Amino acid sequence: MKLTVVGSSGSFPSAESACSSYLVEADGFRLLLDMGNGALGELQRHIGLYDLDAIFLSHLHADHCIDMCAYFVARYYRHDGGRCAPIPVYGPEGTEHRLTTAYADTPSASSMSEVFDFHTVKPSTFEIGPFTVHTERVRHPVEAYAIRIEHEGKSLTYSGDTGVCDALDELARDTDLFLCEAAFTHGKENIPDLHLNGREAGETATRANAGLLLLTHIPPWTDPQVNLADARAAYPGPVELAVPRMTYEL
Repeated sequence: MKLTVVGSSGSFPSAESACSSYLVEADGFRLLLDMGNGALGELQRHIGLYDLDAIFLSHLHADHCIDMCAYFVARYYRHDGGRCAPIPVYGPEGTEHRLTTAYADTPSASSMSEVFDFHTVKPSTFEIGPFTVHTERVRHPVEAYAIRIEHEGKSLTYSGDTGVCDALDELARDTDLFLCEAAFTHGKENIPDLHLNGREAGETATRANAGLLLLTHIPPWTDPQVNLADARAAYPGPVELAVPRMTYEL
C-alpha cells in the first residue's frame, strides 16, 4: 500500500495544508479517505481528477467532506465525454442528503446519486477494491467512523475524528501505520468525546502496539510541535507529523 497525505489540517485549511484527505493506493486501485476543505485542488497534484476508484468519508463535518460538493460538479458536468459513471462513496447514514443539502442548487434531489454510488457505513468488515476494511464507530458529536485498511499482510488505521475510546484501541491493534488525529493540546483543551490531544494519541498507539504513529488533523491555531513532543513522551515508537505531499509505503 501507498499512503499520500493530501491534506492534514483540522477544522479549517491552513496556509500550508488543505483539510483532512488521504490517498491510499494498491494494485492500481485508488481509495480516498475524506475530502475536506481544499482537498480536491490538492488531490490533483497526485492523480487525475477522474482517477479515484472509491471514497470513504469518516463523518459529515465540513472539514472532512465538503469538497465532495465540488467533486460532484466535476463529475456531473464533465466536459470531455459526458457525465461520469457513479463512483462508490462510503459514509455514515445520511451522507447523500448531507451533500445534497450542502450543494443547494443540485439539479434534483437525486442528482448526487447519478455520479456517486452511496453506501452506508456501520461497524463491519467488507471489501473495497483490493482492500479488506474494518470500520468501528468512534466518539464524536456526530456519527463518526475509524477505518482499518489491510492489504497483503500490511495494515493502515485512520482514526477519523474521535475522543479516547476502546473501539479505536482495538481497531489499531498491531497496525503498521496509525494515522491518528491530535487536534487538542494537552493541558489546554479538555472536552470528552470530541478530539484527542498529542498525549492521548501517543497513549492510544501504545495501548494498540501500533507501528508508525502519524499525527494529523492539527488545526492552524494549535502548535504541532507541542503535540508531537507530547505524543513522543507517551509512545516509545516512531512518531511523525502528517505533512501534505508526503508518501508512505507499506
